Amino acid sequence: MKLAHPELPGSWLHRPLPLLVFIGLFVGSVYEAANYIVAGNTTGLAYVALVFVGCAVVVAMLIDWRNGLYFFLVWLLFEDLARKYLGNNMAIYFAKDFLVAVVYLSFFVAYRRKQVSSFRPPFLVPLLLFVWFGMMQVLNPASTSLMYGVLGMKLFFYYVPLVFIGYALLNSEEQLRHFFFVNIVLALIIASLGIAQSILGHKFLNPETIAEDIRGLSTSYRVSPISGLLSYRPTSVFVSTGRFGNFMLVSLLLVVGFSGYLLLRHKKGRNLAFFALMIVSAALVLGAARGVLLWGAGSVLVFAVAFVWGAPWRQREVIRVLRAVQRAALGIALGLGLLFFIFPDALLSRVAFYTETLSPSSSASELQHRTWNYPLMNFLGAFQYERWPYGYGIGTTSLGTQYVARIFHAKPPIVGVESGFGTLVVEMGIGGLILWLVMSFAIVSSAWRVTKKLRGSPLFPLAFMIFWYAGFLLFAMTFAGIQPYQDFVLNAYLWLLLGILFRLPSIALSAQYAAVSPYPNNRRMWMR
Repeated sequence: MKLAHPELPGSWLHRPLPLLVFIGLFVGSVYEAANYIVAGNTTGLAYVALVFVGCAVVVAMLIDWRNGLYFFLVWLLFEDLARKYLGNNMAIYFAKDFLVAVVYLSFFVAYRRKQVSSFRPPFLVPLLLFVWFGMMQVLNPASTSLMYGVLGMKLFFYYVPLVFIGYALLNSEEQLRHFFFVNIVLALIIASLGIAQSILGHKFLNPETIAEDIRGLSTSYRVSPISGLLSYRPTSVFVSTGRFGNFMLVSLLLVVGFSGYLLLRHKKGRNLAFFALMIVSAALVLGAARGVLLWGAGSVLVFAVAFVWGAPWRQREVIRVLRAVQRAALGIALGLGLLFFIFPDALLSRVAFYTETLSPSSSASELQHRTWNYPLMNFLGAFQYERWPYGYGIGTTSLGTQYVARIFHAKPPIVGVESGFGTLVVEMGIGGLILWLVMSFAIVSSAWRVTKKLRGSPLFPLAFMIFWYAGFLLFAMTFAGIQPYQDFVLNAYLWLLLGILFRLPSIALSAQYAAVSPYPNNRRMWMR
């Protein structure tokens, strides 16, 4: 990546302290690496390499917060890979939180120097009310440890400032294209590895000895209830198949939204987006995750209708819009078709699992139970706890409580429920659920106002994609379980994309990326 200040290294001569620190770290890392090489300790060598690279990355992040954001996103997506091969080390797990703190610091310095744009989110008051209530719940007397409260605050609110960074990130159409191209490439890499792992099995991209905490997450298989076919649930670079499926869902939305934008702008990049749609769709199907498949398929159908509705009809671009829908359907069909011809067993075992457990005509169908009965039962189960009006404290039933219990010897006060809305009641009482709903409604309604404003613009597909993502994550997916919102990948992308959404109306479309007319000499051509 090109740094925004190429003259900076020379200026280090006038600031010797950072240079001396860097040299000291470099010499120390080389010395430690030499010792590990002599001893044949590859794990220790990997730690030294991570520390050295991390120091260099932190310096780059402090220099330019935009580059820092991209470094953070890369680490966010590939952190689990390091955890898998380094024994699920908690220092690695919290590295992303340190990196995003560096991004916040670098951004704050730039803001103080008036080098970035900022804004006041229209949902700021409901958000701050929910943050305040969460802080009060840290001191809930029913919580068995203050660290549960710290964990809950981190999971719910630590990535919220990314909304301001997302807003300031895109100051031109060039920056917009750069952001989405980077994310598409990352999605391509992770999806491709997931496809390979779903075919080769859990021994690929997993160490021979997996840490006990994550062993079950990395070696999970689905069994079709009628045919008995086995389907491995790939994790790709992540430690769990759930996180891989969640990221594939986000990737699908990013690719579809960006493809819609590209169809209305310059054709450069369309082939990459089309290829990414094929690969991500195939990876999503091979993931053997029913919820992700249903959410992905439903989102694509909704997007197709919305894209036609938001088309720039006055500019007579309807043909481009219809072509975008056609290309999306073709990309998904082509990806699945290639899978069928190259790896039929891998695809058919997943198809058997989906049809046998989701088809209403199947004797083993779980469609109604898993989509409505089970989450509703768990939501109502939250009111069986005696402290449902007040809760047991934020973080007491959230993701990662097992680490708090192990490290701080704190016993969780209750087991909890498998419902996101129910978890809010159990942790923060009925007041927490009400404030969550108020905040979520404020976010989604303000996002919809921006999306409507961009109707007829080439930026509409991107705006609708972000609006849709925020809506189904905060309401539908959270109703089924709190895990999606607390998944650091989905959470970080939520707030970052919301900032980008509110920036879109102020982005000037550049003539450099204007679409080339497909109708030379005013003659319409249906195909390029």
